[in-house]
Amino acid sequence: MNSRADQVHVVLAGGGTAGHVNPLLAVAAAIQAQRPSAQVSVMGTAVGLEAQLVPQAGFELDTIEKLPFPRKPNMDALRFPGRWRQQMKRAQAIVKERQADVVVGFGGYAAAPAYLAAHRLGLPLAVHEQNAKAGMANKLGARWADYVGTVYENTGLKLASGAQIERVGLPLRPAIADLCQQFEQSRPQARQQAAAQLGLDPQQPVVLVTGGSLGALSLNRAVSGAAAALLAHAQVLHLTGRGKDEAVRAQVAQELGPATINDVDPAHAGEGDYHISAYLERIDLAFACADLIICRSGAGTVSELAALGLPAVYVPLPIGNGEQRFNAEPVVSAGGGLLVADEDLTTQWVSQQLPALLEDSARLEAMGQAAWQYGIRDAAQVMAERVLYLADQRAS
Repeated sequence: MNSRADQVHVVLAGGGTAGHVNPLLAVAAAIQAQRPSAQVSVMGTAVGLEAQLVPQAGFELDTIEKLPFPRKPNMDALRFPGRWRQQMKRAQAIVKERQADVVVGFGGYAAAPAYLAAHRLGLPLAVHEQNAKAGMANKLGARWADYVGTVYENTGLKLASGAQIERVGLPLRPAIADLCQQFEQSRPQARQQAAAQLGLDPQQPVVLVTGGSLGALSLNRAVSGAAAALLAHAQVLHLTGRGKDEAVRAQVAQELGPATINDVDPAHAGEGDYHISAYLERIDLAFACADLIICRSGAGTVSELAALGLPAVYVPLPIGNGEQRFNAEPVVSAGGGLLVADEDLTTQWVSQQLPALLEDSARLEAMGQAAWQYGIRDAAQVMAERVLYLADQRAS
């Protein structure tokens, strides 16, 4: 390999939410691990999560304006063409200034201008699509991409002639990738250590409930109302979402008394088996302890739980066209979880269905094995290899 190929420059584009930023950063780190001499920079916005997370991870961030595609005729729609042209010029200037050898997009507001810039400049283009049904930006990028990596089969993307598409999985954030490695070495040891940090009993089954950082009222109500049925068979670790913990505490206290409730705190281990916290920064510790998870089915959540081999009750967010259902269906079909509509997840359902599942350790183990077999743990490394190949082809 010549010296020019040794110093290829990769521009990664995407952002807005953790779902876009975390895979981007995982691939960025994998590229540097595989090719320390490679230059890596990120194109994003100044208002998305990337504005904070990209510099924290040690990568340079070039910003363009956040420009949502107008979905209804209004003044924003009238202004959109002119603003789009401005961001296109900005994106092309960034790619030229960085002397990019390849552009890689992960969806989000910054991705579409980056895709068009790469196309117009004749640069190799790679796209990563994490959802079962692709978003607008990646549908655009796939038309010009040389390579598309997906989390799911059959994402509905229309590719350019000769382009390669491959199910690579979700590039895992470091905490989850590290936990996968711990599980491969000794799942019981990882559980023991995490339980000690959270104040849980590693000898008892654990049901983890999480609706994400904002929580999910339907999950909170259904599970807290079934506290007695669950506690007869397991501990509960309930992450309610910020500002929603008091309602859950009140419901459990009304049903079983305040002595049942415990904070997620090792100083109070053993004082109550219904552990409540609004939010947990170290969600990997909760995953390390969990025997069963009740959660939404965002693409990132499903991919992480499958990679970890954790059985889950997936409750898709009931909005839009039901996109979250498509995320969970493949792993559920593989035997790695259950799929329950939001309207069907009631206190009665939880009380009737989950105690029997918790008592059936063989079934839980089989579900976990099925999830592990469906999950992919090396997505970041594979994406990095494909991206560097495109860069080398350009640089050589």
